[in-house]
Amino acid sequence: MPLALLVYDTLYGRLGVDPVRDIEHRLGRTALYFLIVTLAVSPIRMAFRINATHLRRALGLLSFSYAFLHLLAWAFFDMGLLWAQMLSDIVKRPYLLFGMTAFILLIPLAMTSNRFSIRKLGRNWRQLHKLIYPAAILVSLHWLWALKLWSGWPLLCTGAIIALLLYRLRRSFAGLSNLFIKNN
Repeated sequence: MPLALLVYDTLYGRLGVDPVRDIEHRLGRTALYFLIVTLAVSPIRMAFRINATHLRRALGLLSFSYAFLHLLAWAFFDMGLLWAQMLSDIVKRPYLLFGMTAFILLIPLAMTSNRFSIRKLGRNWRQLHKLIYPAAILVSLHWLWALKLWSGWPLLCTGAIIALLLYRLRRSFAGLSNLFIKNN
């Protein structure tokens, strides 16, 4: 749906004065929103007993797809697929490294989001998919640094990511302490 709205706005000239920038930013924000929702699935299940775990894989893949489109929009529309210009832009705007690193972290998650990989990787699959945590932090830093201002909505999204990661961390420590208590 967000992609359909973006295509509609592009076709009907409903983007701002810098359409390329709008396309890039809307794709990036949508990737971030899907990432936040993906991270929120388990806490929502625990807190409200609403089970949407069957949607988590699709949400994660949507996040990756929008991040891929965000990267493609930058490479095609903004940089014209000129490698030297891309490298120069990365040097000029180092926050791009945060976004690209986050994208690289998400690649193995997208590639192993299938039943075959889950079976083949076994317990390692869960460990691998914890890459979503550093990716979420890098995406937040990429967005905040790119904006160069501390406005409400980006800070709220970053706060949501931090809260979701802290929730996970708290649950991990609770699991470790329960394991310690059982063993003693």
